[in-house]
Amino acid sequence: MSTLKQLKKRWLRNPEFRRAYASLKPEFAIARQLIAARNRAGLSQAEVARKMGTTQSTVARLESGKRLPSVSSLSRYAKAIGCKIQFRLLPTG
Repeated sequence: MSTLKQLKKRWLRNPEFRRAYASLKPEFAIARQLIAARNRAGLSQAEVARKMGTTQSTVARLESGKRLPSVSSLSRYAKAIGCKIQFRLLPTG
């Protein structure tokens, strides 16, 4: 049986898959940061949801990386975990 790492390596050989995967990098980067910050705060998704006044499933969607969250959602999430958000524009070159 293939591991996830092996499957990803094989799938990345396909140019169409590679393009689609690359297009999701911003979403996954934000998701990784959200999860890492929540873990540093020592909070569960349910605890963050309670502090945000929403449901655990909403927090799970924010952390899924399937789509970019709104600035408003990011702000509420950050406040719930005791953080602030900071945006930066970086050169592409």
